Amino acid sequence: MRIGIPNEIKEQESRVGLTPAAVAELVTLGHQVSVESNAGAGIDLFDEDYASAGARIVSSPSQLYGESDLIVKVKEPLPSEIALLEPRHTLFAYLHLAADRAQAEGLLKSGATCLAYETVTDRRGALPLLRPMSEVAGRMAIQVGAHLLEKQPGGRGILLSGVPGVEPGRVVILGGGVSGLNAAHIAVGMRADVVILDISVQRLTELDEIFLGRVRTAYASRAAIADAVKNADLVIGAVLVPGAAAPRLVTRDMLPTMKRGAVLVDIAVDQGGCFESTRPTTHENPTFVEQGVVHYCVGNMPGGVARTSTFALVHATLPYVLRLAGLGADRAMAADPGLANGLNVHAGAITHRAVAEALPGLPTHFTS
Repeated sequence: MRIGIPNEIKEQESRVGLTPAAVAELVTLGHQVSVESNAGAGIDLFDEDYASAGARIVSSPSQLYGESDLIVKVKEPLPSEIALLEPRHTLFAYLHLAADRAQAEGLLKSGATCLAYETVTDRRGALPLLRPMSEVAGRMAIQVGAHLLEKQPGGRGILLSGVPGVEPGRVVILGGGVSGLNAAHIAVGMRADVVILDISVQRLTELDEIFLGRVRTAYASRAAIADAVKNADLVIGAVLVPGAAAPRLVTRDMLPTMKRGAVLVDIAVDQGGCFESTRPTTHENPTFVEQGVVHYCVGNMPGGVARTSTFALVHATLPYVLRLAGLGADRAMAADPGLANGLNVHAGAITHRAVAEALPGLPTHFTS
C-alpha cells in the first residue's frame, strides 16, 4: 500500500498523522510511506527521523497525494486538500462532518472513501480513536479554565483550588463520558468543587463509585443544568453524540444568570458545540466574551499540546492503519464492523446515519 502523511495546514495545528516509529512498522511490512516535508517539525519529529524510519520525504501536497492511496491525517481536510482527493483515495482522519456541510459536500464530490476516527467503534461500542483526544481535551479543559478564571484573561479572579478559609471554584461538567471523566479527575486533583451532570443514571452511578463522593452528580434535566450553570465559576461542555451534532445545553438566556467573569469551555465545538453561544475560536485567539461570560471554543484543543496528543493518537490509530494498509479499505471494513462504522463518505454518498441526519438533502447510501 502507498500511504501518505501530509503536513497539517489547519491554523495552529502541529500534530501529525504518524510518528517515525509507526512509519517504521509499516515500512517493515513492505508498505511505501511518503511524508510531506516538515509534517512533524512542529513537535520535533524531523524529516531525517522519518527518512531513517524508511519514509520517502516529498516536497508538496500535490506530490504526496499523487503518489499515495491511503491518506492518514489528524484534522479534516481543508478545501485545498479536498481538491487533491480522487476516487482511488482512502482518507483516514477526524472529519466531524455533522457540523461541516461544506466539507461533506467537497468529500462527496471527490469520490474518495472517507473514514472518520470519531465514529470507529470497538467491540463494546466505545470510540477508541476519539478516546485519546477526549482524554487530552478533558484534562486540558480544566487547565485552560483555571487560567481563564484569573483576572488578567478576563475571569473572576478565582483560584480554582481555593486556599484554607476561602472556598474553591465551582466546576460544572456537562457529560460524564471520557472527556467529562478526565476533566473531573483534574478538577478534583486541583481541589475544586465539582458536579457532573449526565442523562444516564447508570453512568452517574459509575461516576459516584469512581470518585467515592469527591464529586456530586446530578441528572441533566434542563432545570438542573440552568441551576448548576447559574452557580458555576467554570462550565465544561463535554457531551458527545457519535457522528451527530452536539446538543445545545447552555442557552443564551442562561448567560445573564451566570456570574460575571465565569468561564465556559466547549470541548464539543468540532461537533457544533454544547453552548448556544459557541462560535469556533483558535489557539491564537482562543476566547471571546458574551454577556460577561468568557468563552473558550477552540476546535482543535489537543493541538495545543500537540506532541502529547500525536503520540496518544497514533498509539490508537496504528492498528487500524496497519489493517487498512494490509487488506485495503473494503476488506479491512468487512473484517472489522467497528472500522466499518468509521465510514462516513463513499462513492459520492454519505454512509453514516447520524451524519446524514445532521446534513439532510445530501446523497446517502447505507448498507444496513
